[in-house]
Amino acid sequence: MSHKPKVLCVLNHDDAQKDLPERFRDAFEIVPAESPFAALSDAATQDFDAVYIDSAAAAQLSHLLQSEQILDGMPGGVVMLDPDSTILWSNRQFQEWAVGDSVAGRSFYAALGNPEILGPDFCPFHTALATGKSSFSTVRVEGDQYYQAHAAPVLEKGGFPSCLIVTVRDVTAEMLQQQKLDAIHKAGLELSDLTPEEVYKMGVDERIELLKQNILHHTQDLLKFDVVEIRLLNHHSSQLEPLLSIGIDDEAAGRPLYARPQNNGVTGFVAATGKSYLCEDTTEDPLYLQAFQGAKSSLTVPLILHDQVIGTFNVESPKPRAFNESDLQFLELFSRDVALALNTLELMVAQRASTALESVVAIHGAVALPVDEILNDAVNIMECYIGHEKEVVERLQRILKNARDIKQMIHRVGQEMVPAEVVPGDISAGKHAKLHGLRVLVVDDDTRVRNDAHALLDRYGCAVETAHAGGEAVFMVRNGSPGDRYDVIIADICLPDMNGHEFLTKLTPLIDPVPLVLMTGFGYDPGHSIVKARKAGLHPKAVLYKPFRLDQLVETIETISEAYRVLPQA
Repeated sequence: MSHKPKVLCVLNHDDAQKDLPERFRDAFEIVPAESPFAALSDAATQDFDAVYIDSAAAAQLSHLLQSEQILDGMPGGVVMLDPDSTILWSNRQFQEWAVGDSVAGRSFYAALGNPEILGPDFCPFHTALATGKSSFSTVRVEGDQYYQAHAAPVLEKGGFPSCLIVTVRDVTAEMLQQQKLDAIHKAGLELSDLTPEEVYKMGVDERIELLKQNILHHTQDLLKFDVVEIRLLNHHSSQLEPLLSIGIDDEAAGRPLYARPQNNGVTGFVAATGKSYLCEDTTEDPLYLQAFQGAKSSLTVPLILHDQVIGTFNVESPKPRAFNESDLQFLELFSRDVALALNTLELMVAQRASTALESVVAIHGAVALPVDEILNDAVNIMECYIGHEKEVVERLQRILKNARDIKQMIHRVGQEMVPAEVVPGDISAGKHAKLHGLRVLVVDDDTRVRNDAHALLDRYGCAVETAHAGGEAVFMVRNGSPGDRYDVIIADICLPDMNGHEFLTKLTPLIDPVPLVLMTGFGYDPGHSIVKARKAGLHPKAVLYKPFRLDQLVETIETISEAYRVLPQA
């Protein structure tokens, strides 16, 4: 049997030529092409002895071939698919991305190595053919490469799609950047992911150390930065105090730096201006201070919380120009989460400290007045036995001492339990340090006044005791040991058993001078006891008018204790 020449027949399917393939079938092997698009695919995948093209199809092919030359040089991929998603033609770029030498005649997905379809349309080609409208999807191929395929139908007469034109774009960089942004956000949430129970069980140093380890882990594993330094800004001194330092020379890590734009390196400049700084080459940057031997580039961003700089985040590299704008963006995003994590940790510590303070205050408040009652009862009984029963008096003195020791122990343990973060600034800063250790006796028949005296003055380190009446207070003064002398005695001018002047008169034989402060409500003094007391030696500033402010109480105690301070014996 003789070989028939193989002819590719490209017709426009009009009535005049529709029987042409049948007329020559005996002499030739006729391969009809359904369209000029299909003819290109057939010509690329099969061998033909000849090609027959009618005039109308030739015009279409000429136009298509001109377009092909343009599409072939495009940086993105362009593919022509038939309704079965088989590749009829592709440009050079798509062939470079595809798996294998030739893509014509293969399935689109097979040509890309059967990638994972990520959506949003999981059947974009079928959607485009069924609706006559374009559709797109993103796919992931082996090696973490990502492509976005956009399918547009080519409509024939009557509106039916005959094939698809698919444009393919490499979106790997965009996808990886978005993944990194998502990972940074997730890492930021994990930085301070501590339950209240965990915070309560951990000390401050342990919590800070855990946060430092979390920051370092994400900085190295996620951002791929190995040389890291974080400093926190002390707003009182403007000094940038080291929090975390990895890969930095010891001398550089301990170097004093301040939030100033000059003479404090890049870190000081960033802290002072609140602006990020990219040092591409350390040898050419006048701001840069060497962080480690061989450092060539650095990237520094501010830690900002509520529009306020709270510190700096610095990374370094031994390579010049090792960081770019993407690195800057990633580090700025991560630094926001670091600032929030530091703030969250501070708030949680403060919350725990506040709870501890409330507990200590509640315990001390519940114990202070009952212990005072023991003191009051003990001195009253002691008055009956002085000069009669020496052993009873000695036992009562031991009771007094033990009761006072109990109060001091509770107060000392409470101070140790409450972290420094919750101590009010005027106390922690030592603003009223003169009050610490002062022994204060408060005399008033109002339970609220005696209770408030403990609540207000215990916090400053005063040893507070209370009495209900003047006679009871006189007993406490008379039966105190030399080491139990009161530095200040505060009494209401109208006590149940005497007025302020009478109280001063009874104390004078026991204390000289008497460190007395008198309290009166709204200037009420029917017996003119304040006037009489002043004539008897009451200090000019030793009067408090109820209701008084805490600062007035503190100032008066400081004044009187200083005026009547007992100097130690030589």
